[in-house]
Amino acid sequence: MRKLIAALLHRLGEHMPLQFRVLHRQFLLRVIDLEALSIEADIPRFLGQFVGVLMMLSFLHAFAVYVAIAQYPLALEHYLISTMMLVAGLITVVSWDAIFPDRRDAMVLGPLPVRPHMILGAKVCACASLLAIALLALNTAPGFVAALILGQIHDSIFGFPQVLAAYSITMVAATLFLYCAVLAMQGLMALLLPRRLFLRISAALQLGCFGLFISVYFLEPSFTTPALLTDARNHATLAALPQYWFLAVFNQINGTLPRELFWLAWRSWIGLALVIFGAAVSLVLCYMRTMRKTVEAPDLLPGTGGLHWTPRFGGLRTTIAIFSLRSLIRSRHHRVVFAFFMAIIAAIGVTCLRREIFAPAPEAIHKDFLISTLMMMSLSVLGLRAVFALPISLNANWMLRTTQLRPTRRYIAATRTTLLAGSVIPMLCVAAALALNYRSALQVVGHLAMLALFGILFVELALIKFDKVPFTCSYLPGKANVQIIFWGAVFVWIILGVLAGTFEMRALHDGTRFAEMAAVLVGLIAAVGGYNRVHAASAELYFEEVEPEIVTKLGLMHIPSRASELSAK
Repeated sequence: MRKLIAALLHRLGEHMPLQFRVLHRQFLLRVIDLEALSIEADIPRFLGQFVGVLMMLSFLHAFAVYVAIAQYPLALEHYLISTMMLVAGLITVVSWDAIFPDRRDAMVLGPLPVRPHMILGAKVCACASLLAIALLALNTAPGFVAALILGQIHDSIFGFPQVLAAYSITMVAATLFLYCAVLAMQGLMALLLPRRLFLRISAALQLGCFGLFISVYFLEPSFTTPALLTDARNHATLAALPQYWFLAVFNQINGTLPRELFWLAWRSWIGLALVIFGAAVSLVLCYMRTMRKTVEAPDLLPGTGGLHWTPRFGGLRTTIAIFSLRSLIRSRHHRVVFAFFMAIIAAIGVTCLRREIFAPAPEAIHKDFLISTLMMMSLSVLGLRAVFALPISLNANWMLRTTQLRPTRRYIAATRTTLLAGSVIPMLCVAAALALNYRSALQVVGHLAMLALFGILFVELALIKFDKVPFTCSYLPGKANVQIIFWGAVFVWIILGVLAGTFEMRALHDGTRFAEMAAVLVGLIAAVGGYNRVHAASAELYFEEVEPEIVTKLGLMHIPSRASELSAK
């Protein structure tokens, strides 16, 4: 896969100008890499792993299409379109402002003889490359399977190519619509608002879009029959959901759209034209009018005046907690990484919320809820621990080095408090809110207590050999393998979550098992926490990761000479 991606990129760039090829490679690295996922700046290798993950999901979708599309064609078509729009939306939000000029572009490329339209073209192509790879990898297998089955159902000589063309056009149009809509919104804000206000609103809007895309995906109503789609009572809901616009486009090109839904298909074409025009105009104007503003834009958003209240944990713990909170809020790079974990947590939470919304009455607590909240807790701790390892500004590390007036164990204790306050306590509040519809109250309280113990255990595991202040230590890129991390974590995470949820479900109905499970968790917390505290007593804070020293052996053995053998005899 890596060689195929490399060959395709090389073939596409052969006839491009040298400036464009260099800029495209650099911008592509900045769009998809996020530095934390760097693999020795090897773009084809990263793209190959990214494609591998999506292709595995594509094969799973193809199997689902093969099994159910003949019985539920509209439901499967809607599911595939919604999933592609969700993936496109998440990619768009992860690469939030990568297509707009930033201070690095203005400072580095400004003095060089590089025209703005070359920079704009390279950025657009870099973002489009990632979207195109995701589009092909995720939709190739289910598209062919759907075209084969629906082509046979239509019993037409043009059945297979017509369905395949309809599927391809629909997916491209849906992806373009969502991506260009976000770009047009960002460009309009960048043109109308002052730079500092734009940065502040853009940060909140980025996190809001994460939640919006996931919430719509899991909470949107399902209209999977022609009767529901043509019902006049559903007209307003269909008009507000773009997923159904493009479902109508697919059936329009396929020749199976009822006349009553032609308005829905035309709505998608008009909307697509408007957002493409708006994105193009806003991008051109941004490159013409806002390049100078970006030179003075800070990497971190400055604080605003007014009344501010911050929690107090006492001394150094308060300092580390406030520093971590403000660093996470003001840094775009760290927000993107943390928002990735929050997106998965939101997806799990919205699924639980949807079940509660449609539940007819308070119900008994069930295993799925236990597993879901346990996974949310683990992801919350893991996400905050992941961004703690990424530095804010290496130029500022000297300030923290020269002000280390307390033992290392005090700093690690402050980091532990920050993890507990920033991940465990919020997830306990979310779990308590999601558990309002469950009975009995005693079992809900027992689950929250068990969830708190799991959270404390996750925090202690996250602090093993973490001898640094959050956001202050450099790191060495090139350690991540996306496929191994993704699939390994998914399988291990799911298996452990199911086992823990199953055992806890039994423990909630048996006081003896509950006490045993609590005792095991307390023992693990004491063991791992004791190890961390003993290690912290003799540890030293470090602010730079360095390559391990590797001693290379030549493999030469000492061979005694003939003279030495004779003298020995």
